[in-house]
Amino acid sequence: MFRRPSGSLRAKLTLLYVGLLAILLLALGSFLYLETERFLETTTVVRLRAQAKPVVDGWLAMMETATLNREPSLDLASTATELSRALTSRETTAVVYDATGAELADGRRLPEEPLPAPADPAAISRALAGDNEVTYTVEVAGQRTLVALVPLRPEPDQDVVVGVVQLSTPLDLVDAILWRQRAMIGLGTLVTLVAGIVGGLWLTTSTLNPLGRMIGTCRRIAAGDLGQRVNLPHRTDEIGELAAAFDDMASQIETTFAGQRRFIADAAHELRTPVTALSGSLEVLLRGAQDNPDAANSLTQGMHRDLERLRRMLEQLLDLSALDAAATVDTATIELGAFVTSFTGLARTLAHERELRIEPGPAVTLLADPDRLERALANLVDNAAQHTAAGGAIRLGWQTGPGTVDIWVADDGEGISPADVPHLFDPFYRGDRSRSRRRGGTGLG
Repeated sequence: MFRRPSGSLRAKLTLLYVGLLAILLLALGSFLYLETERFLETTTVVRLRAQAKPVVDGWLAMMETATLNREPSLDLASTATELSRALTSRETTAVVYDATGAELADGRRLPEEPLPAPADPAAISRALAGDNEVTYTVEVAGQRTLVALVPLRPEPDQDVVVGVVQLSTPLDLVDAILWRQRAMIGLGTLVTLVAGIVGGLWLTTSTLNPLGRMIGTCRRIAAGDLGQRVNLPHRTDEIGELAAAFDDMASQIETTFAGQRRFIADAAHELRTPVTALSGSLEVLLRGAQDNPDAANSLTQGMHRDLERLRRMLEQLLDLSALDAAATVDTATIELGAFVTSFTGLARTLAHERELRIEPGPAVTLLADPDRLERALANLVDNAAQHTAAGGAIRLGWQTGPGTVDIWVADDGEGISPADVPHLFDPFYRGDRSRSRRRGGTGLG
């Protein structure tokens, strides 16, 4: 028969734990990486614009001075080269465009200065329309480059845009920082997952060890050792509760099997007596006792009594089996006073020469199976009559408690020995140690 690996649940729980940990780490790492990238690019844009502002302000001041001095020849076209070179450095290249989007000047002069980004007509059009926050990234000679567009206005508070300055700077430093962060996030994730696997295996192993202990106990019980228990100490969690419930179940199973074995032994013992008597009587008859009418009549009457006892015992066994197998009880609403009144006639018949006293309690209505309740009371009254001398008294009554009704049958006989009380509901048990049948009981009532 195929058997699943003993560690499958441990492996599944560990994989689930590590998988969830990996997803959380991936989500957190991605969030931190994207936020860092956004922050570094925003910081670079702010730096570019901050570096360009004094230069652009100086150009505006120069243009304003030229206007005041009535120098019409000084315009953007004539100052574009000077402006672009003033904005260009080893980290930034500036390109100036006029109001039509045509390139006027490229500030790059030295080889170590970065290459300018190619013109983006759509972005330039947005800047010419007055958008002060046009920023994007492009690939220039295999390098990721950040581009920021600065609109040029004759006056800071005017809506007229006479040109655009394109500032582009490579993101080498930013990419190096981001690569280092990716490496750190990847290494940290790897180390955390390894630690998570080790910790998850330890956690699941320590958690599931009691379950392995329970499995071993189950197998030993299945092999026939009903006395095995998990006995899991110092656990108050769900596994501890499961182990305690399992031990309780095992105890009940052991008690049930012990009771079943005892029941079978007692039933065999009780049935063997009338069967042995019948066998003996038949053997005597077969040896010739039938020729003696008196002896044959005596043997026949004894055989009849044994058969009647055997029949009653079998009927009680069948009734007991039916009670144990019954899945439902046919309950009905019973007014207890009226029920006891109707039961009194049967009770007096069972009491014979004993006085029957009814001690009614408060009026009460209960849900019960009338037939089973009557049989239970009849058995109690019959048992009381067997243990009460002629002329004695048998009392039947009831009282109510919080949500309960207590019905009792009492007599003034010899009573029940304290040693017999724990066995009152054991089948075939009788207080007579010699198992005498003077009263004719079977112990199944």
